Amino acid sequence: MTKQRLLIAVDLDGTLLTDKKDISPKTKQALQQATSQGHYVVISTGRPFRSSKNYYDQLNLNTPIVNFNGALVHHPQKPEWGFFHTPLDLDVAQNVVSTAEKFRVKNIMIEVMDEVYLKKHDKLIMQTFFDPPVNVNTMPQVIHTKPTSVLIHPYEHHVDRLRQYLSEYHAEVVDHRKWAAPWHVIEVIKAGINKAVGLEKVCRSLNIPRENIIAFGDEDNDVEMLQFAGCGVAMGNAIKPLKEVADWVTLDNEQDGIAHFLAKHVLV
Repeated sequence: MTKQRLLIAVDLDGTLLTDKKDISPKTKQALQQATSQGHYVVISTGRPFRSSKNYYDQLNLNTPIVNFNGALVHHPQKPEWGFFHTPLDLDVAQNVVSTAEKFRVKNIMIEVMDEVYLKKHDKLIMQTFFDPPVNVNTMPQVIHTKPTSVLIHPYEHHVDRLRQYLSEYHAEVVDHRKWAAPWHVIEVIKAGINKAVGLEKVCRSLNIPRENIIAFGDEDNDVEMLQFAGCGVAMGNAIKPLKEVADWVTLDNEQDGIAHFLAKHVLV
């Protein structure tokens, strides 16, 4: 494995990041060592670029990045590389918002790349997830723009019913994922878009075959990416369904699982 150039794809939350949302020195050193040995490190996350750029810069990366679970792929340092944005169709987004409103959810958030729109003011969500400025009470205006994603914040007891409804009535046009507890936010993007789709664009540009990809993840939005990669690695803290499709299970994100795996299988 170490004799060929590899693409190392890393999810952020629960994978690259500790529970305190930082990169541990040991994991940072391992990834930078992998880069110095000629491998590519690529961030592949459900986050928008605005909240992943800090980690991209910390790792001193010079590679494309996959955001919004594959709905946005670009190279932060090379505009000429291309800009691939796959938003939801407008009528689909409107129908999803209508569905959410029928369930009387806590809040609805729409993201148009790095622009954020909230239906209702929510100080905790705004402070936790979104860098200012956040546009509040602007849903009627933004729903006329194709959004990158629609985020639904339901009451916990409605999560399963709402996801089932989305699967039954919108399955052909949207894909949806659930954020980890305690938020239970449902993220909706265009059908057929996932991290593997985004990663495939990156692989083609770097001329890296699938068998030379190592992908690390922990949640259900990482399933396709781990299946696409030649070597899919689930974190020790990963959900059970992801561990079942992974080729390997490493230590958890609090125990430098990425660094542990790279030290054993990649770094020389």
